[in-house]
Amino acid sequence: MFPTRLDSQLAYDIAKAMVDGFNRHYRLFRTESARAKHRFETADWHGQQRAQRERIEFYDLRVLECSNRLEREFKAGEQPMEVWQQIKLLYIGLLVDHHQPELAETFFNSVTTKILHRSYFQNDFIFVRPAVSTEYIESSEAESRPTYRAYYPTRETMQATALRIVHDFDMRLGFEDLERDTALVAQVMTQQLGEFTLRANFQVQVLTGLFFRNKGCYIVGKLINGFQELGFALPVLHGKTGLLRIDAALFGEDDLLMLFSFARAYFMVDMEVPSAYVQFLRSLMPRKPRNEIYNALGLAKQGKTLFYRDFLHHLRHSTDKFRIAPGIKGMVMLVFDQPSFPYVFKVIKDFYPPPKDTSREQIKGKYLLVKQHDRVGRMADTLEYSGVGFPLDRFEPELLAEIEKFAPSQLQINTRSDGTQEVIIKHVYIERRMIPLNIYLQEAFDAGGADAANASANAERARGQISRGVVEYGNAIKDLVAANIFPGDMLWKNFGITRHGKVVFYDYDEIEYITDCNFRRVPAPRNEEEEMSGETWYSVGPKDVFPETFTPFLLGNPAVRKVFMEHHADLLDVDFWQGHKDRIAQGYVHDVFPYDREKRFETD
Repeated sequence: MFPTRLDSQLAYDIAKAMVDGFNRHYRLFRTESARAKHRFETADWHGQQRAQRERIEFYDLRVLECSNRLEREFKAGEQPMEVWQQIKLLYIGLLVDHHQPELAETFFNSVTTKILHRSYFQNDFIFVRPAVSTEYIESSEAESRPTYRAYYPTRETMQATALRIVHDFDMRLGFEDLERDTALVAQVMTQQLGEFTLRANFQVQVLTGLFFRNKGCYIVGKLINGFQELGFALPVLHGKTGLLRIDAALFGEDDLLMLFSFARAYFMVDMEVPSAYVQFLRSLMPRKPRNEIYNALGLAKQGKTLFYRDFLHHLRHSTDKFRIAPGIKGMVMLVFDQPSFPYVFKVIKDFYPPPKDTSREQIKGKYLLVKQHDRVGRMADTLEYSGVGFPLDRFEPELLAEIEKFAPSQLQINTRSDGTQEVIIKHVYIERRMIPLNIYLQEAFDAGGADAANASANAERARGQISRGVVEYGNAIKDLVAANIFPGDMLWKNFGITRHGKVVFYDYDEIEYITDCNFRRVPAPRNEEEEMSGETWYSVGPKDVFPETFTPFLLGNPAVRKVFMEHHADLLDVDFWQGHKDRIAQGYVHDVFPYDREKRFETD
C-alpha cells in the first residue's frame, strides 16, 4: 500500500537528489551531442568517433555517481519500505513539466536497483509502466527551438524551400554549390509527389536537430500532402573541395529503415524533448519499434527499458516456448529463441572446446567493442541484461538441459511468492533475429533441385539467391574492413540476412581491429615433405591472418565459388587487407554509405 501522506523530508531530499542526478546526466549528454556539429564542420572524424564511444559510458557513470551520493548523504540503502514508497511518489511529482520524464523514470529504476537488493524489485519501487505522459511535451521558451519547423512550398517554390531548410541550420562551413544541390533535392521531391495535387495543407516538416554519425550529417523530415506523409533524409557530406554537398535524397520508409538500422552506430542529435523526436520518427517508420528508435538516438538505456516492457507484454500474450535456436551450435555462445518473438538470446558458455582460447571477460570485451564502434550497417547491435527472469514453464526441457550443461553458472531457478517458478539468466545478450547466411544459401541449393516440372525456374531463382547472398557477404566484409574490423571467424554461419536483404555479422568472440592483425602470405614449402604435409609447416602468431587460406572453408561449393571470385576475389589477396590496414593506420577514415550508391547525386 502507498502511504496517504507525503510528509518525509528525507524522502523528498532523496527524490530531489535523484532528479538532480538525472538532469546532470542529460545536460552532459546534450552538450556532447551538440558538439557534433562543430566536429562535423571541422572534419574532426577521429574526434567524432571518440565522442560517440565516450558518450555511451555517460549513463552508467552518472548512475554510479548518483547512487554513491544517495548512500553517502542519506544512507539510502538502509531506508525502510515506507520511505522508498514516498520517494517514488515524490519523484513523480518532480517530473511534472519535465521535458524528459520517460528517461528520468528509467534513471530512477537504474539508481534504485543499484542501491536496493534484488528482493526489493517490486512494482512499488520502480517504474514498471510509465507514470508521466510524454504526449504533447513542448520545448521550453528558453530553448526557443521547436521540435520541428514547418514550411509551405508550392511545386514552383520547392527549390527555394529546400534552400531555406538548409540555411535554417546555420552551417558554419559553406557548400560547394548549394543551388545545384537544392535543385536536385527539389527534383526528387517533385518526382516523389508525382501527379498528386498539392492539398491546402501541403507542407514540409523538418526536425530542428541535425543527425550526426561518423562522417555524415542528416537533415530529417517529411512531406505532408493531405492524408499522405512521406519521410525523407538529406545526407550532407564533405565534398572533394573540403566544402559541403548534399549527397542524396532518401525517401520512404525503406530508405529510412536502412539509415536508422540496428546495425549502425548511434546518432548524435541535440534534443530537448527526445520523446517528440521518437514520435516524429515513428510516423516516418511505423514498422520500427520505439525501443530501436531510442537506441538509434543514443538513448540505449531507454531502449532497453522499452524493449523489456515489450518483451513482458509479448510473454503475457503468447503461448509458445523458448527453445534452442535453429542452426549450427556455436562453441562460445548458447543461443535460444521463442518462435513468435523476433529476437534471439545469447548466453556465454562456461567452457569452450579447443581451439577456442578465450574467457568470459574477453568475450564481454568484444561485445563492448562492437557497442562502442562504428557498426557500418554490418554488425548487429546487442542489448545486454543481467538477472533476467523467465517463467520456468515456458522453457523447453531440452533448452533447460542445454543451459545446465554448458552454462550452469548463468542459471538460477527461483520460486516466486505465488508459488510459480522462474528461470533467472544471470547475463544475456539479445539481438534481432536474422536468417543465418549458411541456411539462406542452403535453402537456395535445395530449391534449385526441387520440383522437376519447374526445374528451370527454380534453378534461376536459386542462382539469384546464391548470387545475392555471396555478393552481400563480400560487401559486408569490405564494409567491416573499412571500419577497421576483422571478423575473425568468417564462416557463413556467423552472418545473417536481414529483412532488407543486407548481410550482417553477429558473432563477435574473435573480432580484432584490422590494425592489430598481421596479414601474411603462406610461405612456399621448402621441400616435398612440407608440400605434401597435411599440417602447417610454418609458424603462426596469435594475430597472423593468411587470406589465401579462406578458400577451403568458404568456397567449397562451385556455385558459391563462381560468384565470389567474380565479385570478391580480392578478399583472398593479402595486398587488399594490408592496403586497408596501412591507410587506417595513417589516420584515414573510410566512407561507408547507409544507402545505395545509385541514390547519390554525385559519385567519387
